[in-house]
Amino acid sequence: MSEFLVIVESPAKAKTIERYLGKKYKVKASMGHIRDLPRSQTGIDIENEYEPKYITIRGKGPILKDLKTAAKKAKKIYLAADPDREGEAIAWHLAQSLKVDINSDCRVVFNEITKDAIKESFKHPRPINMDLVDSQQARRILDRLVGYNISPLLWKKVKKGLSAGRVQSVAVRLIIDREHEIKQFVPEEYWTIEGSFVKGKSSFEAGFYGVKGERIDLKSEEEVNSIKAQLAGNQFTVSKVSKRERKRNPAVPFTTSSLQQEAARKLNFRAKKTMMLAQQLYEGIDLGKEGTVGLITYMRTDSTRISEVAQKEAYEFITQNYGSEYTKGDTGKEKKNSNIQDAHEAVRPTSTVREPNSLKEFLSRDQLRLYKLIWERFIASQMSPAVMDTMSVDLVNGDVVFRATGSKVKFPGFMKVYVEGTDDAVEEKDRMLPDLKEGDVVINKDIDPKQHFTQPPPRYTEARLVKTLEELRIGRPSTFAPTLDTIQKRGYVSLENKRFVPTELGEIVLELLLEFFPEILNVEFTANMEQDLDNIEAGEVNWVKIIDQFYKVFEQSLAKAEKEMQSVEIKDEPAGEDCEQCGSPMVFKMGRYGKFMACSNFPDCRNTKAIVKEIGVKCPNCKEGNIIERKSKKRRIFYGCDQFPTCEFISWDKPISRPCPKCEGMLAEKKLKKGIQVQCVSCDYKEEPQS
Repeated sequence: MSEFLVIVESPAKAKTIERYLGKKYKVKASMGHIRDLPRSQTGIDIENEYEPKYITIRGKGPILKDLKTAAKKAKKIYLAADPDREGEAIAWHLAQSLKVDINSDCRVVFNEITKDAIKESFKHPRPINMDLVDSQQARRILDRLVGYNISPLLWKKVKKGLSAGRVQSVAVRLIIDREHEIKQFVPEEYWTIEGSFVKGKSSFEAGFYGVKGERIDLKSEEEVNSIKAQLAGNQFTVSKVSKRERKRNPAVPFTTSSLQQEAARKLNFRAKKTMMLAQQLYEGIDLGKEGTVGLITYMRTDSTRISEVAQKEAYEFITQNYGSEYTKGDTGKEKKNSNIQDAHEAVRPTSTVREPNSLKEFLSRDQLRLYKLIWERFIASQMSPAVMDTMSVDLVNGDVVFRATGSKVKFPGFMKVYVEGTDDAVEEKDRMLPDLKEGDVVINKDIDPKQHFTQPPPRYTEARLVKTLEELRIGRPSTFAPTLDTIQKRGYVSLENKRFVPTELGEIVLELLLEFFPEILNVEFTANMEQDLDNIEAGEVNWVKIIDQFYKVFEQSLAKAEKEMQSVEIKDEPAGEDCEQCGSPMVFKMGRYGKFMACSNFPDCRNTKAIVKEIGVKCPNCKEGNIIERKSKKRRIFYGCDQFPTCEFISWDKPISRPCPKCEGMLAEKKLKKGIQVQCVSCDYKEEPQS
């Protein structure tokens, strides 16, 4: 008989931990929360200090019964849920159900599932931290009060199936506000002048800087012509040469948010997928003879702290594999942001020596790609800065100044392993200038003025939105993935070309919420609420007080909305064609995934069909059909023949109407990190990428 019962959330985690603890320990899984608020009612006793009514979650009865049976046989029970607010709440619910004294040393936490970390954590059990529990309860109650009061109102006034929440509503507002910015944006004209120069056999580029040493921005063609008129001949003199050495520091190890952002940029992973894979890597992977091992530390964190043990291991690995000159000189503590919960470490590999290539046979392709990203980011964070040689040269012709800049990697440092991605995919490349000295004369071979227009702010990608939510302190990093998933499922926004676009339904709901619940949509209010939840966790304020302050204002807004909110009818828009089954007009309707066409004679006629978007290209396969835009089950856009299934032509790249000049085959637009490149699908013909 096992002397000790350990309860974790997942079977994978249980299997790994049981192997480390030995025969005296029986490890069982609760499968997440075993108790929660009821789904059929609010479950909050407002008159009794917002007392929550918890019930056993439907389907968890057999699991709880099994845990109670095991608990009766055990000398001691350890609750080892995840090391965060949610995990503390799960442990508290288990303690309540199994009659475990919350003040006893029953709680065990660990940041990584490795043998040493597990054994060390069981040497230091502690009581359940009720401040953490209260913080989680407060968030749950807040979200329940908002969701279970506003959602039925939206069902009654707009349509069934809608929902509203503190964080999701603000996320939708950010997306819609950005769309309004884009629509209201007025482009401004500006010009640049690029020049090609030579000195001896060396050539280089330089751009117009200004006049008499003062920078000038060119706004019109007239200003460009004025500058060109001031040039006398094609000889320019080097008036100034600046050379300096610049250091570039590595990015810090991953937090939950930065992991989601970088996985979106570099791996094209949705936030939900990133967190699912990270959970698998954390809980443990079967590595054959080595057994099941947790490969990364806990993935829900906003700390960049690294343990001294991990720093030392990384130092030894880098010294051995790259040389001592690549090690990080300063291993001091990272600067800590006051907003960060520093309960555990950054996301990192549990063992530096476990290189990605050594795990190929044990991991799925996507698991390996994510692990490689985490491993490389951590190793790079512990390496020395890169050193860049930079050079700036001013060229003068009369009063007109052109400036050329160049840089070269003198010492790669951390860049030998990893370079952080950017939303705009800007890469730092070597661009060296010839050896120039003040007084040198160079020859201008060409002057190329170009007209440009300022661009509107970009729509949010998942990475941009996650970054913005984090910067504004809206929600916790662990909530970002489910939030983005929810606003799409509700039909408030859709993803087009990996960017969020608001739907008509999203606009309608936001307008109603802004009118009657402005505090819910207020970014500063929502951020302050997150700070209040942090203060509850720190034991600085009572959770009931925070809920009461919120609810007294919210209750008044709710009463006003119940009385004054007008019903909104989302009118069906004529589609301009008749139903092929009954002859009635077809209309556009709003569905879960956006608009679709349906017969206006519903329910007598239930004919529906997708909205077909033609791109003006004939099918290269059957020569008769037209290429249309379609969407896969995962909402990814692809292109196919409208004669399907007779013709099965499909393409992930967008076909274009002109033929390949080399083989007369079909040309298609292929998306690259640097822009869009036109390529032939039949031969090796390619055009220069366009940003």
